[in-house]
Amino acid sequence: MVIGRPAEFVYDMVSDVTRMGEWSPVCKACWWDEGDGPNVGAWFTGRNETPERTWETRSQVVAAERGREFAFVVGGTRVRWGYTFAPVTEGTEVTESWGFLPDGIAMFEERFGDEAPTQIANRTEAARQGIPVTLAAIKRVAEAG
Repeated sequence: MVIGRPAEFVYDMVSDVTRMGEWSPVCKACWWDEGDGPNVGAWFTGRNETPERTWETRSQVVAAERGREFAFVVGGTRVRWGYTFAPVTEGTEVTESWGFLPDGIAMFEERFGDEAPTQIANRTEAARQGIPVTLAAIKRVAEAG
């Protein structure tokens, strides 16, 4: 999605995970653990809500290159969320990505057994549907201010 702001501006918004609740349809709040900030190795906690449940996760920042990429891994090894930022004539092309890592799949297999493939498919579809919603909200907030 193209956002009419410089890459560094959009990066600063997205890497401030305390703002995630402003645009995510599932993550309602995040906070840095132990005074951390958007640096590789930093940990933060997020509170997620769906109609079915509320849960918290801890995530570790794995990429933090201002104006280029910000990414974190849920549980440190389970699911990777990433944002890339590329300057274009109209502002910045922002791409959000999501994907299970091997430890995440193993955790679902252990937790859900025969239901793991269905649970993994459900989580994958929720991410697929949520990403454009999140990007549209980031665009709205970025271009308003």
